Amino acid sequence: MSASDTAPREQVNIHHAKTHLSRLVEDVAAGAEVLIAKGGKPMARLVPLELTHPARRPGFLKGKLRISEDFDLPLAWDSPHSS
Repeated sequence: MSASDTAPREQVNIHHAKTHLSRLVEDVAAGAEVLIAKGGKPMARLVPLELTHPARRPGFLKGKLRISEDFDLPLAWDSPHSS
């Protein structure tokens, strides 16, 4: 059971949702759930977005990157001896 299954739900009609969308989105971002109804019948549910991050895989680029031996040498235009 997720948190949204137990959260109190606010039900609004479509016109109210259109005119107050910014506030509804703020409420949802804070954890609320909003049901959007048409003619009193729930038609849609506005819920917080659950972001998932891809799992990190240490070493997955091993052997695929190469750093040049001279990568930290001054560039020709950066050298104090260039004119």
